[in-house]
Amino acid sequence: MRTFIGITMFLLIGLLTALGFGFSWQLGNGPLVVDDEQIGLGQQTIIRFSFVVAENTPKGLAAQKFAQLVKAKTNDTIKVELFPNGTLYNETDEVGALQSGSIQMIAPSFSNISEVVPDWMAMDLPFVFHNDEDVAKAFQGKIGSILMRKLEPKGIVGLGFWSNGFQQMTSNRGTLAHPEDFRDLKFRILPSKIIESQFRLLNAKTVPIPFNQVYRSMESGQVDGGENTISNIYSKKLYQVQKYLTISNHAYLGYSVLVNKIFWEKLSAEQQKTINEAMQETTIWANQNAVEINRKQWNELQKIGQMDVHLLTKEERDEWQQALEPVYEEARSYISKELMDAVYELRRESTKD
Repeated sequence: MRTFIGITMFLLIGLLTALGFGFSWQLGNGPLVVDDEQIGLGQQTIIRFSFVVAENTPKGLAAQKFAQLVKAKTNDTIKVELFPNGTLYNETDEVGALQSGSIQMIAPSFSNISEVVPDWMAMDLPFVFHNDEDVAKAFQGKIGSILMRKLEPKGIVGLGFWSNGFQQMTSNRGTLAHPEDFRDLKFRILPSKIIESQFRLLNAKTVPIPFNQVYRSMESGQVDGGENTISNIYSKKLYQVQKYLTISNHAYLGYSVLVNKIFWEKLSAEQQKTINEAMQETTIWANQNAVEINRKQWNELQKIGQMDVHLLTKEERDEWQQALEPVYEEARSYISKELMDAVYELRRESTKD
């Protein structure tokens, strides 16, 4: 009996000693370490940010920069969780997911926004922009203002415009130098009546295919070619499944960073102000970085040397422009007069320069 009592007392003393040591360690070493996800349940506001491209693309890098700035500026009281590569939603359903509140933030291409707000098709018009300065004028001027205003009735708030770069043409069926080279070829496109019309004027067929299926569709021969930026051609290794590249700069690929309106309006004025500040800083950095990434990856593509590259001459570019000019008249059926007038104004100013 004495042995049993002794063993019990020994165990109790040991347990109390362990508990005492544990509490004294916590008291002597500051606050408890709290699981990051548990903070989100109470003290931390979570913004889930979904996008369809890789983390090493202009958009992916911009999203990371934005998340870092929000974390720093809010002292980690707002956390931006990133979901790249379409892990949550792809192009066909991300805008709907944002409107329903299933996700708080996305950065779709202009074409994908046009599925909900047709005026965004204006950004798909060919040969609107001659250079990055023209793009900046559009984003920061009348065109950008009109486009952002059109989002709110759809339950969306626009926070910023991010660049990717000018688009180029790729093909597996020969060099694309003249409009007649497109005849009867099948191209992957983003969902946009303007882009569809553009290829129809070139006597080509089109198939809308989500970005993360582009490589497979080209590899299998489902499509003969497509239009993409240098950074997308490089990051998705499209050079492995497309033999011919034409540097055409015929169109521009950009994104708008969008947030669910109901979620946005529940944030405090101070939170909105801080997020907007982070977005402005990110946008300046991102748009400069996109130019640099496309330049570096263009150099890398040339080193790899797997594509036959053709640079459009001035005469060839004029041929393309003339062939595609009718798309502007057709665009009036989809795009408001207010916005089309702003587009024509930008083109006139660009021509003067």
